[in-house]
Amino acid sequence: MKYTEKVSNRLNDLLTRTYDAENGYKLAQDKIDNPSIKKFLNERVQQRYNFGHELKDEIANFGQLPEKGGSIKGDLHRTWMNLTATLSGNETERILEEVERGEKASLEEYNAILNDSDMVLPPSTENLLTKQRNAIESALNVSKRYEELVS
Repeated sequence: MKYTEKVSNRLNDLLTRTYDAENGYKLAQDKIDNPSIKKFLNERVQQRYNFGHELKDEIANFGQLPEKGGSIKGDLHRTWMNLTATLSGNETERILEEVERGEKASLEEYNAILNDSDMVLPPSTENLLTKQRNAIESALNVSKRYEELVS
């Protein structure tokens, strides 16, 4: 596998996760009544939309084709969010727990790529991934604070 293919494949994996996160945030936003939390979730939808475009541009810079949709795993996670939210006594808390779970998984994937000693990332890619990872980490911290408030 060529260097550019390896990098773009990993970026495409992130892109798929980004589509999943964007769709998950849309679902969560539709199920929340609290205006502050709804605004936070809407901002995450827009953030992930922007992340997707940044990743697509970076993939295209490598002469590769970006992925076009989310994953089956993401679809299953959103179905699980729907089911558990309807069975849960505190829907907002449960949804925020699922948001956190998804964000932690995203952080793990970003960290795995950034810390992969077998793959040297171009500076533009490393900077982009670091910026996105830090934004996800910040969103995770805000989500945890909201969860503490509603529990």
